Amino acid sequence: MKSLNNVIEECKTLAFDLKFTRAREWKAEDENRVIIGYMPIYIPREIIHAANGLAVGILGVGDRKQVIKGDAFYQSYICRIPRGIIELALDNHFKDFDGFIFPSICDVIRNLSGMFQLLKVGTFINYLDFPQNFQSEIGGSFYQNEMYYILNEIKKINGVEVSTDQLNNSIKLYNKNRKLIEKIYNTRQNFPWRLSAEEFYYIIRAGMVMPVEEHNNILEEVVEYISMENGEPMDKIKVMVIGSFCEQPPVGLIKTIEMAGCYIVEDDFTLGSRWIQGDIEDDTDNPLNALSDAFLKRSTFSSSIYDIENPKEKRLLELAKNRNVDGIIFAAPSFCDPALLDLPVYQKTCDEKNIRYISFQYSENTGQFKNIKEQVGAFSDSIKLWSEELVGG
Repeated sequence: MKSLNNVIEECKTLAFDLKFTRAREWKAEDENRVIIGYMPIYIPREIIHAANGLAVGILGVGDRKQVIKGDAFYQSYICRIPRGIIELALDNHFKDFDGFIFPSICDVIRNLSGMFQLLKVGTFINYLDFPQNFQSEIGGSFYQNEMYYILNEIKKINGVEVSTDQLNNSIKLYNKNRKLIEKIYNTRQNFPWRLSAEEFYYIIRAGMVMPVEEHNNILEEVVEYISMENGEPMDKIKVMVIGSFCEQPPVGLIKTIEMAGCYIVEDDFTLGSRWIQGDIEDDTDNPLNALSDAFLKRSTFSSSIYDIENPKEKRLLELAKNRNVDGIIFAAPSFCDPALLDLPVYQKTCDEKNIRYISFQYSENTGQFKNIKEQVGAFSDSIKLWSEELVGG
């Protein structure tokens, strides 16, 4: 068994490999394999896996590549992640990709899917509209039709006719993946010093560019490592970070928050990897219906999803309570309309329930880490001080 440090370093390399080396190696092993790129919000990766495909998450370029040509495709007041993805496309980073799925995050990403069509990147481009009606016979049927469309497009490429057994097996593998990820979150909630938020981020993000079977093996090793006592607890508060569901924060920002006196025990980084809460039925005659039903009834909350029947501010409070956090950090990318529009609602709810919070904005390639460290440090110290006064009183 590799050491935990070796596992983390391997995951770090995979997570930020803009050449997608592991995915290309995987595809080269079988001429009927396909690579389908997708944006980091949830897509049903199970159907791609069942069709002999690998769903590869595309999260922009971060601070690892200068964006020049991509800037010509968007206005200056648009977030950076689509510009970085266009840069990758124009520089031929996606030459072995067969198709792309752009989930309905916002209007900017809808336009990005159109640009990929104009640039003729990949064999097919799909803008995946999620149902806004959460009734099974309406929204559920619509979502199943969307999944049928994707399967048919993949079939045109590799000729694979997906069977019920294949779909059930893929669902089972991703159920295991989510369960292992959740187990690590649960362990870190009580023992966050055993695995830093930065290290955990590398591990989850690496799972977006490798076969799920390999990622499950890595997660099992990590679960075993952190089940044993290691490291020393520090005098830090526990926080959740919300608002980073699409454009990812710089790793330096994650490190800065923890260095400033916080343990990040909950977040919405790479949210698509844990979008469905609980298991999806994996022994059914209609797996697409099981996937659809899970999306309608057991999706997490996000600024990218409209769900008036189950308000996201209520679910935010429930999550904060379940994770037993001391405060919430609202960290959103600059110019991210969905996150910034939800922020006043979240803050109003926190004010009403006397939950401490702080908010700031970032860009995937830069960050005013010194200023943020000072803000978060003051936030952490005030909570510890106030808590001590309450106990003393």
